[in-house]
Amino acid sequence: MKRYKAYDPPEYVSWELDPEELERFDATLAADPARKAVIDALDNDALLGLYTALVRARLHDVHLKRWVKNGVITKAWLATGEEAVTVGSTLALDRRGPDGDVVGPMIRNASACLEMGIPLEQMFGAYLAVDTTPCRGRDIHIGDLAHGVIAPVSHVGSLMPVMVGCALGFKMKREPRVAMTWVGDGASKNGEFHEGANFAAALGLPVVTFIQNNQVALGTPTSQHNKGAFPAFADAYGMPGAVVDGNNVLDVYAASKLAVDRARAGDGPTLLVAETFRMGGHATHDEREARELFAPDVFAAWGKRDPVGVFEAWLMERGVPSSTLSTLEGEVDAALEAAAATALSGRASAQPDPGDLLEGIYA
Repeated sequence: MKRYKAYDPPEYVSWELDPEELERFDATLAADPARKAVIDALDNDALLGLYTALVRARLHDVHLKRWVKNGVITKAWLATGEEAVTVGSTLALDRRGPDGDVVGPMIRNASACLEMGIPLEQMFGAYLAVDTTPCRGRDIHIGDLAHGVIAPVSHVGSLMPVMVGCALGFKMKREPRVAMTWVGDGASKNGEFHEGANFAAALGLPVVTFIQNNQVALGTPTSQHNKGAFPAFADAYGMPGAVVDGNNVLDVYAASKLAVDRARAGDGPTLLVAETFRMGGHATHDEREARELFAPDVFAAWGKRDPVGVFEAWLMERGVPSSTLSTLEGEVDAALEAAAATALSGRASAQPDPGDLLEGIYA
């Protein structure tokens, strides 16, 4: 895909395929027979759907960063380098709106909102604080129950008991629905995460949880705040758990599909640990400081594993024409460009009404 010198990490601007990374990608897909069976069952349309969602996630962040650079907004929380975790897991769900599965994303899981169906112009509008979004200009943490998205809060980890509550409701109503949420490596220290995990396991609830280990909690490397093994959390609470390659969208999808199917069948929760890397700052305001947290060779190594670039190369190796991928990218970019323009054009006329400030507040 096209690279953007002003917006992409330097490792992505000059990105070229490392053959060893393609070999790693293939080896991961062959390592687990159950996951391999899920991947082998994907047809061309499904594969291109995963690619399109990855590109949409990347370009959504590129557009936000362009707004930051141009002074439209002051900062944005991006998922650059981590897109495969959210895309692969969300596309394993039943995305039928209010009657389907539900997700509780972190702000860095914005592509979950996109793939669950929240319109692009609303995603951009949330950053502009306009009243034409589900949050009515109150918050950039966007959600919409009509699309099966529970709005997150800044206190990452706090959605865990909320999503477990959704799953409890599904079980009590005998509805074949699943709840999914993501928790950062740092937020896995939040007491609410552990309370929710134990409750889900004890009651056998249909919830799939990701610990999204992007190697850093705001500005603290994982090695400084965590001495145990994340997969051990699953054993501690008595639920199945597994590790996925968070830069391999097919591995994430396959593991997610198995966990979702298991939950839907009434066999309880699963905890998945996604190993990935945050290629930027906690947000756009601290990118320089973030790059000082790790040695340059760490960024270089993870940069080779660009989840979009490697998957793109994998598809082309299997006969998908580069022109097909370019066409899809162009369509996604055009849709994002139009949505961003719509959001900007309506900013002046869609300011929140101060009289509605307390609407929807219950405590």
